Amino acid sequence: RATQKRRGLTRVLAWSALGVVLLAGGYAVWRGARSSGNETAEARPRVVVGSKDFTESVLLAEIYAQMLEARGVEVIRNFELAGNLAHESLTGGQIDAYPEYTGTSYMAILKYPLNTDARTVYETVRRDYAEKFNAEVSPSLGFSNTFAILVRGADARRLNLKTVSDAIPHARNWRAGFGQDFMSRADGYPGFARTYNLQFAAQPREMDLSLTYRALATDQVDLIAGNSTDGLISTLDLFQLEDDRRYFPPYEAVILIRRDTLARVPAAMEVLSLLGGKLSTEEMRRLNYEVDGNRRDKREVVREWIEKAVTSDK
Repeated sequence: RATQKRRGLTRVLAWSALGVVLLAGGYAVWRGARSSGNETAEARPRVVVGSKDFTESVLLAEIYAQMLEARGVEVIRNFELAGNLAHESLTGGQIDAYPEYTGTSYMAILKYPLNTDARTVYETVRRDYAEKFNAEVSPSLGFSNTFAILVRGADARRLNLKTVSDAIPHARNWRAGFGQDFMSRADGYPGFARTYNLQFAAQPREMDLSLTYRALATDQVDLIAGNSTDGLISTLDLFQLEDDRRYFPPYEAVILIRRDTLARVPAAMEVLSLLGGKLSTEEMRRLNYEVDGNRRDKREVVREWIEKAVTSDK
């Protein structure tokens, strides 16, 4: 009986040892799988995309965000940053990228005087942002959101108006209406009137920018200064006169991005290359109007545009 007890004890110990081995092995496999999953999650690149606090900036930021996500990049959206918060957030490392305009960077951030040469402005901004802020400037997205001198489409066709200079002889009989920003800016009305020697029938009316479009369309004024990518331009049959004396500085749309982000996220540069030259002024007007005029969801509008303009080109 003692022998049998010893044999029984031996079996119990053997099975116990086997159980310990199996449990240890199972734990190792589970931990390895979990560790591998964490490493994958940690290895997934992350980019924080910002925007300014108006529709067009949010749309451009959303385009960049969705195209990054399509390439496996985790995107955190930090949109609607007012004033210079987007710039400060970029240089402070709170965001990695945001849409900007070369003229704004050139004059408002870098404090250079007005310059109307688009190539000089772009190259200066690109050089200075690299040196001062360790940031890269993308290629132009394809359009410039500058001041747009607008008249009614019917008047442009009737009087054969193409440029601001064409409008000079008619201005003395016209009423003008401008937003407060245009009336007060260094690149606004005072210099514009001097450059073109414009004299209107009365002192231009100062009004909210959003009201100037309707005022022009309903014959309350005859000439306004809007934004070149505003969707109401096409919707209300307004016509943009060419700035033939090149008074207004260039405001080419670009994406600013931290250089350390480009180094750690290869897809970030790939997307910037794909977006170069993709958006025309007319297309940007349409996208803006889809959101502001038709009250559509920004993400859905962007999704449709990417499918049509980017994905279909592959």
